Amino acid sequence: MRIDRYLANMGQGSRQEVRALLKQKVVTVNGQVVKQAGQQVTPTDLVAVAGRPLAYTPFGYYLLNKPAGVLTATIDPHEATVLELLAPTLPHYRELAPVGRLDRDTTGLLLITNDGQLAHRLLQPKYHVAKRYLATVSGLVQPELSAIFAQGVKLSDFTTQPAQLEILAVDTEKKQSTVALTIAEGKYHQVKRMLTAFDHPVLQLQRQSFGPLTLPADLSSGAYRELTAAELVALQASAAETSH
Repeated sequence: MRIDRYLANMGQGSRQEVRALLKQKVVTVNGQVVKQAGQQVTPTDLVAVAGRPLAYTPFGYYLLNKPAGVLTATIDPHEATVLELLAPTLPHYRELAPVGRLDRDTTGLLLITNDGQLAHRLLQPKYHVAKRYLATVSGLVQPELSAIFAQGVKLSDFTTQPAQLEILAVDTEKKQSTVALTIAEGKYHQVKRMLTAFDHPVLQLQRQSFGPLTLPADLSSGAYRELTAAELVALQASAAETSH
C-alpha cells in the first residue's frame, strides 16, 4: 500500500498531516528516508517516524463501556457518537465501527473494530453469540416469565430465539424488578420489546457481556481499552463454531 495510507491507518494523522511528515523527512522505510506519498510499502517493511518504529496491524479491536446519551454510530450531524469517545490517533480510526448497536440510553459493553468479517459473523443469529443484559423494569416480574422466555417470545414481526431470564431482585415498594436477560440475537429494541410485551417497560438497561467478553468492573463509563490477545482468540472462536 502507499506510505501515506499506511501512516494514516497507523494513527499518524490525516493524509494531509502525513504528507507534512514526509516533507519533514522524518519517515523512514527500512532505514531510508521517504519523501514521496506514493511510495509502496508492505506490512513486513520496517517503517519509523522520527526514529520510532511502527508495528503494522491490519485490525483494531476495542471494548467500550458505552455511556447513556451517546449514539451507537460512526457519525451524526447533531449528536455525539461512540466513535467520538475514541482517540483519533488510534490505528485505523477512520475505519472503526461499532459491532451491532445499543440504544441511545442503553449503557455497557460495546465492541468496536474495523474487522468487518468478524463483526458480520458475531451478529449472525446462527452462531448463537450470547449477549447478557441487566435491566431494571417496571412491575414485579413473576417466576413463570422465565419459562415463557425460554420457549421464545412471539412479537409482532418475529418470534425470538429461546432466551434466559433471571430475576435478580424484586422491589415491592417501588414496584420494580431487576432482571438479567441473555439473548442470542440483537434485533432492533429486542430486549425492551420482549419485556414490554409482558407489561414490564425497561427503565434502565446495561449490556454486561457479548459472547466471551465481559464488561470490566474497572472500566469507567465512556472509557475503552484494546482487547487482550486471549479475549480476541475467544471472540474469534465464538464466531467460528458451526451453528447449533
